[in-house]
Amino acid sequence: MLHITSLNDGLELFKALGSDIRVEILNILLEENNISMNELASRLSITNGALTNHVKKLEASGLITTSGEAAGHGNQKICSIIQNKILIDLEKADDFSNVYDTEIKIGHYSNYRIYPTCGLASKRALIGEVNDPRYFEHPERYNADILWFTKGYVEYVIPNFIPSSQNITQITISAELSSEAPGINENWPSDIRFYLNDVCIGSWTSPGDFGDVKGLFTPDWWPPNWNQYGLLKLLIINRKGTFIDGLKISDVTINDFHLDYHSSLRLRMAVEDDAAHVGGLTLFGKSFGNYGQDIKVRLHYAPLE
Repeated sequence: MLHITSLNDGLELFKALGSDIRVEILNILLEENNISMNELASRLSITNGALTNHVKKLEASGLITTSGEAAGHGNQKICSIIQNKILIDLEKADDFSNVYDTEIKIGHYSNYRIYPTCGLASKRALIGEVNDPRYFEHPERYNADILWFTKGYVEYVIPNFIPSSQNITQITISAELSSEAPGINENWPSDIRFYLNDVCIGSWTSPGDFGDVKGLFTPDWWPPNWNQYGLLKLLIINRKGTFIDGLKISDVTINDFHLDYHSSLRLRMAVEDDAAHVGGLTLFGKSFGNYGQDIKVRLHYAPLE
């Protein structure tokens, strides 16, 4: 997901979308991803040279990517869409300059309780045996860049190093997630709940476990019939409630927690027995999926009142 927080930050994106042809390119890629430049030019009835200019603008805006692929008559460029959602949030933050940013590695969970199917892997190899929860205690798990389980939870401690005499006014969390099906299944819903300090702040239903194409960052050794990528979700809790991708999912607010520079912060992601859809959870880190990131966290803060 592409998150735009100011008009200036979104300038390249707005320019890229200011063309009927470029919008049609995106429509084609949304219907049928990974199309050659030659085929795109043919379907749009424009020359390859004209298409190249349009594709460059879409690449510069971060909406698509191109890669080389061997063909019968040499190499040709393949176009792929890399952003499935755009969130434009122009509401002014309380004080956007007062933020603390951090990233949490996928394997740096502080607590867990999970059930098979399950497993974890670094960018180089599986960690232990799949479907054996004991390996979630393996020392190598700190290097994990992907983990998955059918039900249960993983919990992370969010570092809180905001300056003294400050309170936390907003928490923003970004992570790449999907369901966990046996093998892959794009129609495999899973209700994923989010907890902050043991309080459920909301849930999101993942539509499936995706493996139709290889993840952009997923290593070559990873089996092709296993989950390849997820969806980038943006979770925000502030004074107005809790939101995912700009949509309100609960009335729980940041004020309910009374968080300051002394506070401990525990983020839990869970798939529980009483959910309508017990479809598992997969968490993607820097070396897997489509976004090349770990769990990103931003703490907004302001002076104690």
